[in-house]
Amino acid sequence: MIPSIDSVARIAPTALERWLRRRLLAKLSGLQGGRLRLRDADGQFELGQDVGEPAIDLWVDDPVFYRQVAMGGSVGAGEAYIDGAWQCSDLVALVQLLVRNRDLLDGMERGPARLAALLLRLWHAARVNSRTGSRRNIAAHYDLGNAFFALFLSADMMYSSAIFADAEESLEQASRRKLDRICRWLQLAPGDRVIEIGSGWGGFAEHAARHYGCHVTTTTISAEQYQSAQMRMVAAGLQEQVSVLQLDYRDLRGQYDKLVSIEMIEAVGAHYLPGYFAQLQKLLKPGGLALIQAITIEDHRYEQALHSVDFIKRHVFPGSFIPSLEAISRARAGNSDLYVIVQEDFGESYALTLNAWRQRFLQQLPAVRAQGFDEDFIRLWEFYLAYCEGGFRERSIGVSHLLMARPGQQPRGKHPEDSR
Repeated sequence: MIPSIDSVARIAPTALERWLRRRLLAKLSGLQGGRLRLRDADGQFELGQDVGEPAIDLWVDDPVFYRQVAMGGSVGAGEAYIDGAWQCSDLVALVQLLVRNRDLLDGMERGPARLAALLLRLWHAARVNSRTGSRRNIAAHYDLGNAFFALFLSADMMYSSAIFADAEESLEQASRRKLDRICRWLQLAPGDRVIEIGSGWGGFAEHAARHYGCHVTTTTISAEQYQSAQMRMVAAGLQEQVSVLQLDYRDLRGQYDKLVSIEMIEAVGAHYLPGYFAQLQKLLKPGGLALIQAITIEDHRYEQALHSVDFIKRHVFPGSFIPSLEAISRARAGNSDLYVIVQEDFGESYALTLNAWRQRFLQQLPAVRAQGFDEDFIRLWEFYLAYCEGGFRERSIGVSHLLMARPGQQPRGKHPEDSR
């Protein structure tokens, strides 16, 4: 329920917090493309422009919020949300408004927040994606438990963007469309030997083996996902068609007709991106096809993002990074003979996917609590899902299918149909 001003916790700001509030309001005074109404125990403060849309209300329940923003910048603001220091009438709209005003948002990272940013960079540097580091980073997120992710993912357990025909379509329908599109881009057929880097819970491997008759070797370094994917193939009667491995992608051997990697590149790390593409070439036969589904950031913001630590890196996916299409292209061209046949962005579908996950998550809060997760964890996940949805809605991040081939493959000009 959205609170009224009278229900906001009456914790009066200290003199320092009032000064920090004035400083924050001054930085945000130039907001454009929307209105923000900030409320605390002292009253109400309006920011931005009237663009015909309702104002976004932000209630400061605990003025320690101002300290956390001053000391931690945007990461501090997210941490204050986890702590319950503020609420918002529409988190996604707030993220969108701030993305539209990124130059102002960058101002929040100055002053005392610089020290916090430096400490975060040092912390992130220690999360390097070596073989040991990758296992630790993956476990920090995916080993929350299969039962947890099952609460809000589609029935096929795909933890990656679906492809929606429209906003009214179900998540399950959109996820099936994405899987079929990948299979058709790759021209999968009986007899094909496919290598998948990043199993998830086995959704793609099962779909490709069951509906396209190919043999899939799939690998993950998550203990939870490995066990789940193995049991899934046995239950589906596909254990002869799908080989589930628990290996780092760098340790894979052999050559395959087709290769797929669905939103795994974000866990590679910029330092290891050249080696990733060199390994793709080794695993793929001459003339073979590869498809990568990758979350991407705008080219002109890549370097800045690479050298900073945002809320996602700090609290959700340690060790992660988002590549730009240009960075992917450089690493591919410099370390493999792979060439791109098709690049297709479907970021709007990711916004719809995240919205569906968030709504399902919020509907399952009793079950989330029953699994032992507390209110801070719930606010963290709500903020994470809304944060990402807002980014995709404003197209500051995107998601693409990159269909590639090794020399000898004839490019396929026709777009795959969405349904069988």
